[in-house]
Amino acid sequence: MYEFAIAWEWLAFAVRWLHVVTAIAWIGSSFYFIALDLGLVKRDHLPAGVYGEEWQVHGGGFYHIQKYLVAPASMPEHLTWFKWEAYTTWLSGFALLCVVYYGGADLFLIDRHVLDVDQWQAIGLSLASLGVGWVLYDLLCKSPLGKNTWGLMAFLYVVLVAMAWGYTQIFTGRAAFLHLGAFTATIMSANVFFIIIPNQKIVVADLIAGRTPDPKLGAQAKQRSLHNNYLTLPVIFFMLSNHYPLAFGTAYNWIIAALVFLMGVTIRHWFNTTHARKGRPLWTWMVTTVLFIVIIWLSTVQKPVSEDEVSVAPVYQRFAVNAHFPAVKDVVASRCSMCHAAEPVWDGVARAPKSVKLESDAEIAAHAREIYLQAGRAHAMPPGNITEVSAEERALLVAWYESSVSGESSQ
Repeated sequence: MYEFAIAWEWLAFAVRWLHVVTAIAWIGSSFYFIALDLGLVKRDHLPAGVYGEEWQVHGGGFYHIQKYLVAPASMPEHLTWFKWEAYTTWLSGFALLCVVYYGGADLFLIDRHVLDVDQWQAIGLSLASLGVGWVLYDLLCKSPLGKNTWGLMAFLYVVLVAMAWGYTQIFTGRAAFLHLGAFTATIMSANVFFIIIPNQKIVVADLIAGRTPDPKLGAQAKQRSLHNNYLTLPVIFFMLSNHYPLAFGTAYNWIIAALVFLMGVTIRHWFNTTHARKGRPLWTWMVTTVLFIVIIWLSTVQKPVSEDEVSVAPVYQRFAVNAHFPAVKDVVASRCSMCHAAEPVWDGVARAPKSVKLESDAEIAAHAREIYLQAGRAHAMPPGNITEVSAEERALLVAWYESSVSGESSQ
């Protein structure tokens, strides 16, 4: 059984790697085309139907790019579609959600002091929220409010803040931020799958059939692309947030999430304005800095924790009754708990890394798999082996975990 933990960890690594690579491809192409679109220049000599052009230099060559608002008079022989980057990013992200948060629901998804639910109920709430989010967003875009692009974005912001608060009332702080990113990324990917690409295909089909394409199709796709533009940076923040408990493990984590969305707007506004050659609004960076300072301050507000709040799910109880456990407790206390504590005593460590505390039997048992992988099988913890964990102690951690999952050496 312990081999499964190692294989599962590598599976998570592989899927995460795929997700990051495809996200780079999608975000990179998206940012490039946004910059290209905003930098187009209108000139008198342009062919009929061409909105603007731009000259670019890269890799020792020059590129001359022209944009048709609707479509050219005849179809080119080869047409490159940008869609699989978005699709693969979402699919790999969902696979990672399944591997890490659904596969480890008791530890990573469920906080029974926030909402005491079974694993299947928590997974059901997760799946439902992602689907409902897209449906609600799409209905808003197609409603009369959708005709007012900025009014729609303001209302969408309210929805995102409400979801940030809602997720923190259901899941762990880590999972809440991850789900907020998945919620937003689902909207972005669905925009590509259900609106942008289908509309472009209709335009191509009309052109081939000799019909005049409807300009509304392009306008609708451009509106969804604009939304994706402003949502991208917050999604990246939430993707990275699981490594930084100061973001998600605080009393006002949902307010931090709300401010992150605003920072995404201010940063993108600077780039969009610059690419459009309309100046360099430096005030956006000042606002972003102020918002970030507020986030830092909010992260210092501790969440109230009752004495009986720390518990361990039944699935992890076997680690606390293992015959090796008393010795393991001594190792953890002498080698790990100076940092992994409610009040770390190691100089320079203000909070437990990744919010992992290893002071009680329940906490040690709940993080048995991480201890096994990080300090037993690998030597990643402690960093640089600064507390001088011996080979014998690492072997003890391995024996404790592997005998627990195989059902041996239990008292």
